[in-house]
Amino acid sequence: MIKKIDKNEERQRRHARVRKKVNGVRKVNGTAEAPRISVYRSLNHIYVQLIDDTKGVTLCSASTMEKEIKAEIKDMTKTEAAKIVGKRAAEKALEKGVKEAVFDRGGYLYTGRVQAVADGAREAGLNF
Repeated sequence: MIKKIDKNEERQRRHARVRKKVNGVRKVNGTAEAPRISVYRSLNHIYVQLIDDTKGVTLCSASTMEKEIKAEIKDMTKTEAAKIVGKRAAEKALEKGVKEAVFDRGGYLYTGRVQAVADGAREAGLNF
């Protein structure tokens, strides 16, 4: 019998590989000075968190579920909305004094909405 592939399980395996590689790039995965930008995308929404892995704390987050962003992206495509979410996450990070970060694509391909989040964050002034 042919088994159906669990796409989320495959994504989680890729995510684990990405986390290992991100770990190798810097001595520490995500620190207070250079936190990890974690991206999660569902069918309709996108969520971004800046995480300090040394303390296990989320420094800030942004998503298409927030009231301000929801009103702003009302008539936009999902990719355009993802760019706005990336900008907002970067603005929150810059308010907290974070200028550098490590991008964690969460096992998703670096294209479309995931790439738009990264582009939006870079435009707002975050380096990675």
